Amino acid sequence: MFLKKIKIVSISILVCLITYFIITCFKISNYSKKSETQKADVGIVLGAGIWKDEPSPVFRERINHSINLYKDGYIKKIIFTGGKADGKKFSESYVAKKYAESHGVNSKDIFIEEKSKITQENLKFAKEIMIENDLSKALLISDPLHMKRAILIAKDTNINAFSSPTETSKYKSINKKFTFLMRESFFYITYQIYRIFN
Repeated sequence: MFLKKIKIVSISILVCLITYFIITCFKISNYSKKSETQKADVGIVLGAGIWKDEPSPVFRERINHSINLYKDGYIKKIIFTGGKADGKKFSESYVAKKYAESHGVNSKDIFIEEKSKITQENLKFAKEIMIENDLSKALLISDPLHMKRAILIAKDTNINAFSSPTETSKYKSINKKFTFLMRESFFYITYQIYRIFN
């Protein structure tokens, strides 16, 4: 009888966890379609890897989006985030800066932080740059499925941030989108747990 109760409780917990994960997936997917693009002081571009001295295809789309926002007058400055990965010669943000400059962004309008490894650090160090340069309102730039978690972290970092997902993405196939969604749902839930204890 006791073992039967344990089994029932275990199954109930498992069903609840699976249900919560599925609900989270739907929320992240729905949020990915939301854009709050508007005029702001700065665009914060979240890092996404580099290939030698070039942005990865995913990172390039994020950078391109920030360049378009800059040229269209939505943002006055750009903060590129991302440190130097092991074995890399350059940081992600440095490579992004050089790419943006080559595509018409004035170097004086670009800031970089080269210490971060994860999204939380991207935003922590971006916030420091905003404070140092009296920037108060930001557009957060990343892939659509990354936006819900990124915005939540930004708000926890006291950044007045608005979602501006990339209009193009290298996550095009159903398989790639599904994999990204599963990953983001896991990290979103993990971050929510982290918030409870911090």
